[in-house]
Amino acid sequence: MDNKKTQSEEANPALETVVEPETPLKEMFVDYVGNKVSPEDDSVTVEMIVETLAEEFPEFLMVVAEENWIRGYHQALEDVEEGEKLYNKTHSSDEEKEDLEDFSAE
Repeated sequence: MDNKKTQSEEANPALETVVEPETPLKEMFVDYVGNKVSPEDDSVTVEMIVETLAEEFPEFLMVVAEENWIRGYHQALEDVEEGEKLYNKTHSSDEEKEDLEDFSAE
């Protein structure tokens, strides 16, 4: 099985977003990460903050990632269930039509 990811699977443009210190918490993150990473243009991106959190506070990111995975998995199961309902509804109406056609042909 080929595990190569496409460019769209790897790239998340939101990671390149520059974080503006609009709130006290964002200001703390921007200042801390800016001092740690020292970006050339003094812009701190979401990706820089995520990487810093992964290094220094991995348990926080793990909780967020696990919650996201659980919600995604739950949504996928609901989508499958809804798809089965739609399929069964469509399929049963086709069978009913065939039964009516068979009955009227007799």
